[in-house]
Amino acid sequence: MRIVHGDQIEEKIRIHQHRQGMFRYRTVAVGEPGTPGNFILEMVRTTDDFFSPRHKHNFDQFRYQLEGEFDFDRNGKMTPGIIGYFPEGTPYGPQSSSVSSLTLVLQFGGASGNGYMTQEQMEAGTAELKKHGTFEKGVFRRNESEEGKRNVDGYQAVWEHVNKRPMTYPAPRYHEPVMMSPDHFDWVPVEGVPGVCEKLMGIFTERSCEARFLRLAPQARMPAPARKVYFVLTGDGRVAGQTYRHYTTVFCERGDETAFEAETPTEILVFGLPKLDAPAHYAIAAE
Repeated sequence: MRIVHGDQIEEKIRIHQHRQGMFRYRTVAVGEPGTPGNFILEMVRTTDDFFSPRHKHNFDQFRYQLEGEFDFDRNGKMTPGIIGYFPEGTPYGPQSSSVSSLTLVLQFGGASGNGYMTQEQMEAGTAELKKHGTFEKGVFRRNESEEGKRNVDGYQAVWEHVNKRPMTYPAPRYHEPVMMSPDHFDWVPVEGVPGVCEKLMGIFTERSCEARFLRLAPQARMPAPARKVYFVLTGDGRVAGQTYRHYTTVFCERGDETAFEAETPTEILVFGLPKLDAPAHYAIAAE
């Protein structure tokens, strides 16, 4: 189990950035590099100089807008409180922001099993590629003297450089990102857990990644199942013998057993990571 307080994490600037504009971030949870279920959860701050072209990825994302706004053009605008699911293989954007924006971003290996490249790999790969071309408005433009496709999405170019092979995007399971307005959902009591309600935003793909909100009344006790990431939006209390507060993040790994015990009214955003252990199976007729 890993517990991190967001207000104690230093905000850093991404030096080798494959998109346009200033990119500040706080990393509050990470997975296991090299595995299909690897992930990263960051609080990302951008300003009005950020731009990314319309693109897609070979991993999944959840985004939750904390402050400011973020514009995804034809896919809609995220304002505070909006949550979005951005499936692998599904194009979105272009992205831009006219104001300072703070977004909670979870990027994770999806149902395709492609995993997720670490930030260390990303930054090192971006730095190396700058010797062979330039990144302009989120696109890698290869020098004329270099072999390879001249213009490539920035992330794709770095991924292919790091992995030494062409990227094959998963076929899109969803036609576009799923934007959700939690304020339009009702709180539903959690059965068997007094003082706790939830808003289930959705369960996605055959591997069941999910997003939901929990609300705990004072003195309520909510068990915290494993392979989930908990991000405290409001409230104070205790979890695993430690205090939690605004922007505390808890990642429960397999085998972890703990519970949130609220001292004040508490609201928590919960991300359930996909279940990738079982291999894909094609049903056959029973004999």
